[in-house]
Amino acid sequence: MLFLSVGLALLYLALRGLDLNLIIEEFKNAKYAWILLSLIPGFIALVSRSIRWGILISELGYNIKPTATFHATIMGYFANIIFPRLGEVARCTALSRSQNIPFNSLFGTVIAERIFDLLSLVVIAFIVVIAQFGFLREFLETLIWTPLTSKIPSSFWLIAVLGISVLLAVLLFYILIRFSMPYIRKFTFYRKIKDLFIGFMAGIKSIMNLRRKKAFIVHTLIIWGMYFLMSYIPFRAFQATEHLTLIDGTTLLMMGTIGFVIPVPAGIGAYHYIVTKTLTELFGIVSESAASFAVLTHASQLILIIFIAIFSFAYFLTRKNKPLNVKIRNHSEKDIDT
Repeated sequence: MLFLSVGLALLYLALRGLDLNLIIEEFKNAKYAWILLSLIPGFIALVSRSIRWGILISELGYNIKPTATFHATIMGYFANIIFPRLGEVARCTALSRSQNIPFNSLFGTVIAERIFDLLSLVVIAFIVVIAQFGFLREFLETLIWTPLTSKIPSSFWLIAVLGISVLLAVLLFYILIRFSMPYIRKFTFYRKIKDLFIGFMAGIKSIMNLRRKKAFIVHTLIIWGMYFLMSYIPFRAFQATEHLTLIDGTTLLMMGTIGFVIPVPAGIGAYHYIVTKTLTELFGIVSESAASFAVLTHASQLILIIFIAIFSFAYFLTRKNKPLNVKIRNHSEKDIDT
């Protein structure tokens, strides 16, 4: 409820002061064929993401069908609608229970995926900054830098005291952990954390020693290419946005992704606020048209996830646990016993 409240507050900020009658009129005049068309790359991105995850899992020595990783991926997206960032745990749990694969190793592959996606987003951000430097600088200064710096204390000594306090807190925490470690090692909780870390590192290493690197990179390009089409195709659905260009679509992809990174359920509110502000402040789109675009594109993708999740629920409910299918050479005796 707390995270949802934050999302709803951001949604309120995105729609505050707008003429609802004009927004409804935008909905009536929208060309929904383009919205439906944008669902196709959305579905392809889901399929490609599940295949890419399967590539990482196979590097750990587990044989798994793409169907299983696809439905687990959908369960993760659906879980994010309920609670932000729960999806990473949910999809690993679903696959672990249905395929008898250690959760720790699966979670490590998910983190490895996210690291690679972060690098991809950095590349996209670099392209956007180069292509739209002037517009983007003014946009960031107006909405982020100026409001932030105006709230920072101007007195140097206050900033110095704050910095010293943080350093002392970190130092004291380090000393406490160091002297408490002999006692901490005796707890079962410590052993569980240690096993989780070992599995996590195994997942990270899986991306460093990929045998199918080309396939992994190709699916990464497909994923982000489909994400771009999900941002660009809906431009044609509204008269106010149909003139926007390919680089504008890339810019919106970057800003919209930030909206989904903010910890609110399914990006609700955060996506709407950032996309609306991007369209109005950066591209000069009328506020009502920008808000309509954000609401309609977000809702269509959300409905797609919920619709597919129905079949994913059925898949896991009817799925019996399989015996562990693992290539012995890639695992230690402890993993095999598990």
